[in-house]
Amino acid sequence: MGYLNFDKSLLSNLEESLSKEMLSTNKSGAYHCTTIIGCNTRKYHGLLTLPIKSKDDNNHVLLSSFDETVVQHGAEFNLGIHKYGGDNFSPRGHKYMREFNCDVVPYCIYRVGGVLLAKEKVFISYENRILIKYTLIDAHSQTTLRFRPFLAFRDVNSLCVENDNANTTYKEVKSGISMCLYPGYPDLYMQFNKEPKFISCPTWNKGIEYSKEQERGYAYKEDLFVPGYFEVPIQKGESFIFSAGISEVDVDSLDDIYRDEISKSTPRSSFFNCLKYSTQQFFNRKNPEELYLLAGYPWFKCRARDMFISLPGVSLTSDDLTGFEKIMQTIIPAIYQFMKGEQIESDVKELDQPDVLLWAIWALQEYAKESGVENMWKSYGQLLKDIIEFIVKQKHPNLFLHENGLLYVNGWEKAVTWMNSTFNGRPITPRSGYVVEINALWYNALRFTAELAGSFGEAYLADTLSAYAERAKESFSSVFWNGVYLYDFVADSYKEQSVRPNMIFAVSLAYSPLDNKQKKSIVDITTKELLTPKGLRSLSPKSPNYHGTCEGSQVDRDFSSFQGAVWPWLMGAYIEAYLRIYKLSGVSFAERSLIGFEEEMYLNCIGSISEMYDANPPFKGRGGISFAMNVAEILRILKVLKSFKA
Repeated sequence: MGYLNFDKSLLSNLEESLSKEMLSTNKSGAYHCTTIIGCNTRKYHGLLTLPIKSKDDNNHVLLSSFDETVVQHGAEFNLGIHKYGGDNFSPRGHKYMREFNCDVVPYCIYRVGGVLLAKEKVFISYENRILIKYTLIDAHSQTTLRFRPFLAFRDVNSLCVENDNANTTYKEVKSGISMCLYPGYPDLYMQFNKEPKFISCPTWNKGIEYSKEQERGYAYKEDLFVPGYFEVPIQKGESFIFSAGISEVDVDSLDDIYRDEISKSTPRSSFFNCLKYSTQQFFNRKNPEELYLLAGYPWFKCRARDMFISLPGVSLTSDDLTGFEKIMQTIIPAIYQFMKGEQIESDVKELDQPDVLLWAIWALQEYAKESGVENMWKSYGQLLKDIIEFIVKQKHPNLFLHENGLLYVNGWEKAVTWMNSTFNGRPITPRSGYVVEINALWYNALRFTAELAGSFGEAYLADTLSAYAERAKESFSSVFWNGVYLYDFVADSYKEQSVRPNMIFAVSLAYSPLDNKQKKSIVDITTKELLTPKGLRSLSPKSPNYHGTCEGSQVDRDFSSFQGAVWPWLMGAYIEAYLRIYKLSGVSFAERSLIGFEEEMYLNCIGSISEMYDANPPFKGRGGISFAMNVAEILRILKVLKSFKA
């Protein structure tokens, strides 16, 4: 029995199985995503979904699904499943599923009478190609497999409708066909490593529905084009591979390609390995010289803040210093372009947000723990100094160093922190003035850089930065401390008194401007009012603005996402803070606080962690199905706990 294994009783229960999604990526932006029974429930789902730079900055679904039919003695047993109006599912191929396992690759077994058929899927790294391997484990008579491709050729944010503009012609290629429905798209090559028979029977499959889009208040009905079907006879014990990609493949090499990809996969045999596998999905290599991190799936781009917060967890927890360094090598030119006021030539978004450069310093601080401070200073010391100088000299467009040593931001008109939901272009959770985590990060950055400068012979710089840090420390408590916890932000005479999790960074960071009594008080109130089994609430339930669930329309979800919704990535800072206060005696509690995440490996996106969770039980997963900051910080804190006990 595998770690990620689902049996017939669950698979046949649509209420259970349709809520579980699976994700495979090629580490270059393309992905395959659907439910574990193969029924697409989102417009983002697809067998082959990829970015097409010649069109826009979005992903596009080319091949939506690939329905299999077992044919014996003229009888057809369709293994596919689609949802139509009136809550009707047709065909109902999930009833033939006996097992779904995702330990190495998505693997399922179908039983149709005496036929036992296995199906495995792999996405080829750094190539826009998915392979599906079929193996006839058992059969008592002649068997043929029939395959119907459902084509979309659309942006993930739109839906198909039957139209006369689609180019429904196809070209014959070796052991398959190629098609391109609309101008501007690449050809889709559908090939087998066993000669198929293709029967042209063009039709539009109309009225397919996506329940997740319906729940979210979006358009949810789609028409998909089916050009015909392939037929391939198969013998007991025989296997063959289907390939879908945007370039023609040598079908004789498919077995080797398949085996090579399997050999590179991290087996998802434990909670830790599931998270490790999930981190690999976020890597996005544009070319051998450019490596980014996507913020998550299925709709996220590369966002600067998410990238720096995620970077230590996705790389250093696996001792992947090279991965960390390649991403820094990619992003450093963009950082300097931003600091020089030049056009940013990079795929990274939101580099101008006021906290981003401070998170970059935090990421380098984590890197120093693994590589050694000397190596970090040699590689990135100049970057550290340049970032600090950029801020001190007031060159940032929305980060102002005041006489009291604290940083001030303008956030009433525009979302400027990680609490970034908006309505009509304005922040739903405005945070302006002296923002608590920005100034905690600033103090930490000053002390960290000053200490390194002093260690490596730059005494004047060390003294200068220490003076800045001392001034910030003197002001921090007087501005933020209310006697029990920290204000979330202070703007002139206004003090935001809501109990929010952002204050935890003033305790968790290596250098804190607070005394031990203040730190303990913050940890204790965070534990009492914000801690849940899935992370920290974004707002205390005692607040009149608290929302316990994150559901409804887009506007409803945006309004609740930072008014209570739980964010798992905050557990990294929370547990670090808890251990700083309670030390070894707090390890047991910290470990228990993470138990709730292991069950997430079997819920929502299997083997990964959702973007956010409801703030009230049962803490249902919401938002993106796989979120980089969450996976990364849980992995990082697991390593912290391990080293803490060593």
